[in-house]
Amino acid sequence: MQDGSLSQLDASLPPSRAGEIARGTLRLLAGLGYCGVTEMTLANNRRADIAAVSPAGEIAMVEIKSSVSDFRSDSKWRDYMPFCDRFYFAVMADFPQDLIPVETGLIVADAFGGAVIREAVADKLSGARRKAVTLRLARLAAARLQAGQDAGWTAARVSHT
Repeated sequence: MQDGSLSQLDASLPPSRAGEIARGTLRLLAGLGYCGVTEMTLANNRRADIAAVSPAGEIAMVEIKSSVSDFRSDSKWRDYMPFCDRFYFAVMADFPQDLIPVETGLIVADAFGGAVIREAVADKLSGARRKAVTLRLARLAAARLQAGQDAGWTAARVSHT
């Protein structure tokens, strides 16, 4: 992320525990070469907390859990797995890590960064699914960038020469 895009991202995240985990996880992923977005709706109408793409085109998805009750009340996470090569849970350091299923990756993050505690096992997507997910991610990112650039625009800002 360059040219202030990280600060734009920071402004778009909610000021909450989940928002702090998202911010740190996105910073971690960026350091690993991934470019990601928050709240991406998938073809099955589930919404991934974070979806990211690597320079090689690998798709990672992250489910953020801000508390044990949040984790226990959500059984939808398996619905994200057919849409990514790697699936992670992201939690804060005080979360009991033994609750996280061993077949998933584990990220511990706070508002400033994160660490991969357990790497997710790769389950490669088919070419058609990869293309569809990548296109969805790219279009979402472009739409958000365009909306951010259009924010606050008025006809008074047009220079008439």
